[in-house]
Amino acid sequence: MNPFAPKGTRSDAKLSRKLYDKAILLKPTRDGYGSGIVQAAETNDRIVVLCADLTESTRNAAFKERFPDRFVQIGVQEQLLAATAAGFALAGKIPFINSYAIFCPGRAWEQVRTNICLNDVNVKIVGNHAGVSVGPDGSTHQALEDMAIMRVIPRMTVIAPCDAIEAQKATLAAAMMKGPCYIRYAREATPVFTTDKTPFRIGKAETFRDGTDVAVIACGPLVHTALLAAEELRKEERLDVMVINCHTVKPLDAKTVAKAAETCGAIVTVEEHQIAGGLGGAVAECLASKRPTPMEFIGIHDRFGESGTPKELIERFGMDVAAIKKAIRDAVARKSST
Repeated sequence: MNPFAPKGTRSDAKLSRKLYDKAILLKPTRDGYGSGIVQAAETNDRIVVLCADLTESTRNAAFKERFPDRFVQIGVQEQLLAATAAGFALAGKIPFINSYAIFCPGRAWEQVRTNICLNDVNVKIVGNHAGVSVGPDGSTHQALEDMAIMRVIPRMTVIAPCDAIEAQKATLAAAMMKGPCYIRYAREATPVFTTDKTPFRIGKAETFRDGTDVAVIACGPLVHTALLAAEELRKEERLDVMVINCHTVKPLDAKTVAKAAETCGAIVTVEEHQIAGGLGGAVAECLASKRPTPMEFIGIHDRFGESGTPKELIERFGMDVAAIKKAIRDAVARKSST
């Protein structure tokens, strides 16, 4: 048993003792990639990194310094970035390609589909600055559709780590798996609330908090926001809220999702992404065929982003603690009325 597990969570989830602390450490998930890719490359000389003129922003500076002969600067040519990576993979390398998510996979989608996935080559696509919390860069640079356009391609794995520690684990796991993989990272510093002992396995969702009234299924940094909402509702209304970290959007852990629906009878999905085609869509598709369940969706509702501070945008688009609490209440009410 973990003596530091916060009240209301699973004892074996091994979350940080500072989970609900206002002074919790903040780091961008992209920093986890930066450390993870160096660690992966130290044990596997087949790993190479290809970058589209954003070495520092994508956290590849340390890799470039440590392995200069395994770093390729393609320039602002994202389509060439993806196509070249496919060639590296066919030659036996394990290429990680990097840009802002809006440009790769966004601008390079056809090359990702045809050169990488159709050929089933071992390329890892790293999409940085995803979600609205990229902030003042505005709608042109806020990738809100990236998981959807990646999830729809056959053979593609899609991962959205919840914090910097999990991002490092996801990078290492992607390096070890075979086949195309997309991982989305954020620029904004967000709470680091998992630990080195927190379980992570591609395709396996983790229940971070047990509950029976409603299950919140979340991905990315908003997993922490969902945990905060669940804890407030426990204190305020004695609601028993399950929270699941569904870091792998594809392949979805259908068994865990269906079990949560069976246990709780109501589901709320939470993501910093368009609801259509994202985690919410994936969970709805799963439950429609396995166990139809009342659902509420937190995410972007069919619109583009805006400029603003990350905090302002999370609140404006209804993805903050207050919005999640309302969705939880609505889901419970819908369950009660069925």
